[in-house]
Amino acid sequence: MFSHVTLGSADLDRAAKFYNAVLQPLGLVQRRVMADTGPKALCWANAAEELPYFYIYAPFDGKPATPGNGAMVAFMADSPEAVDKAFAGGMANGGKSEGDPGERPHYAPGYYGAYLRDPDGNKVHVTYRGDKL
Repeated sequence: MFSHVTLGSADLDRAAKFYNAVLQPLGLVQRRVMADTGPKALCWANAAEELPYFYIYAPFDGKPATPGNGAMVAFMADSPEAVDKAFAGGMANGGKSEGDPGERPHYAPGYYGAYLRDPDGNKVHVTYRGDKL
């Protein structure tokens, strides 16, 4: 459905540490540091697939990066344990909890997830969807 998702960051080195810790347990790997005609950026994707991409960019307009009110990016995990590892990795790399890992049966049967903010304040959700097996 998606080609890519992009969030802004004021510090790409800090963002790389945070997102590598969150995304590696989910099977996503950092592809390259983008340096085309636009601003510098980081990119992650599934190792076995070309798309979709997840990008972290320095804002194109040169203004400070700010999180969107009501915006969130959700990443799929293969297991509840991967959710736990992703959450722990994010917390160890500057993240702030917005909801510890746990079952959320009010969303769907078999739903397990965690919420956190990245160091720039962007909201990130990591979920295992047991209802979609």
